[in-house]
Amino acid sequence: MTGPVSMSAPGGNGGGFTFQGDQIDAVIKKWKDLLDDLDNDYTDAELMAAVKAPGKEFASGDFAKLAGPSVKAFMDQNQKMRDYVTNYIDALEAAKNSMTNKEADTEAALKKTGEQA
Repeated sequence: MTGPVSMSAPGGNGGGFTFQGDQIDAVIKKWKDLLDDLDNDYTDAELMAAVKAPGKEFASGDFAKLAGPSVKAFMDQNQKMRDYVTNYIDALEAAKNSMTNKEADTEAALKKTGEQA
């Protein structure tokens, strides 16, 4: 999509925004970069979750037992964030595709109108 896209409230009253097609691509890229960071964090957390107590004394065992729930809570929250970001990326891409299709339909209709004149 090369031209600007304008969106406003129904009836054209109040609020709205205009952006270039490459701007939505930049936003999608930032969300995908965030998802990559969250994926890396999850991988690191999986490694932490797999850590065993370094020794067989009570201090090492207690530390490993106490750290486990924190790592699990982090992993659960990270998964929720990854799900949210994935859904947001999907929505942005769907919106972009919808706008691109509408723009193509409009261009085809204008071309057809021009040919009929």
